[in-house]
Amino acid sequence: MARRLLLGLIGAGIQLSRTPEMHEREAAAHGLRCLYQLLDLNMIEGGATALPSLVEAAERTRFAGLNITYPCKEAVMAHLTALSDDARAVGAVNTVVFDGAVRAGYNTDWWAFRESFTRGLPGVPLTRVVQLGAGGAGAATAYAALTMGVNRLDIIDVVESRAISLAERLERQFPGRVFASRDVVGVTRVADGVIHATPTGMASHPGLPLPADVIRDHLWIAEVVYFPLETDLVRLARARGCRTLDGSGMAVWQAVEAFRLFTGLVADPDRMRTFFYEAAVA
Repeated sequence: MARRLLLGLIGAGIQLSRTPEMHEREAAAHGLRCLYQLLDLNMIEGGATALPSLVEAAERTRFAGLNITYPCKEAVMAHLTALSDDARAVGAVNTVVFDGAVRAGYNTDWWAFRESFTRGLPGVPLTRVVQLGAGGAGAATAYAALTMGVNRLDIIDVVESRAISLAERLERQFPGRVFASRDVVGVTRVADGVIHATPTGMASHPGLPLPADVIRDHLWIAEVVYFPLETDLVRLARARGCRTLDGSGMAVWQAVEAFRLFTGLVADPDRMRTFFYEAAVA
């Protein structure tokens, strides 16, 4: 009988997620029977306040692990018993593995963003970069950007204290290279590129995360949102002649690493990428 694998995703507005398809089909390719459940906070009484009980219930019902997405990547850390070095450095968790009495938290987002970026935007300048968003996804992309050699990273968030907190935390690891800013227009005009790490542009949060007139053809744009795959930001940037990176690569590579953590098996990234795109038309 095939080994059974029970997984889940906790987040808000996740009904269009392609993660279940990637994990279930990759598991089948390895001879596993996988059931991947969406635990959508928008459809659960209490919303984000249900996070502790969801983690406890998943552990009790013998889930192998959980993926964690917006808005829980930082909040979930308080409900875990162990953290990987990467998760601790980033300050956010997107993958939880249950191992006996241990609830271990990992961050595969930062590595996934770096893998996607180096493949999708090779050779772009990294002297000055603006990042929009300082939540769980933003913590990962900022960490990745700094490890890739960004010389100056300006972080902007609608909650200014969140940008300041993230900048201060990363400053300890990357002194003199990361700053919190409020002047989105000013810093973008002198930047080489923009990393977008907010929910704006998702199917449930349409729109642009910054003024349209600052998007000029000298910029590169890296997006983390992948549903829809072409966000308003990516569409506008492409129309203006910018080099762009959509959110598909980050989604695929984080799933590749999460699958390894859940199962101990090495996923095929090309196969998972195929599953990702086929899920869009399923």
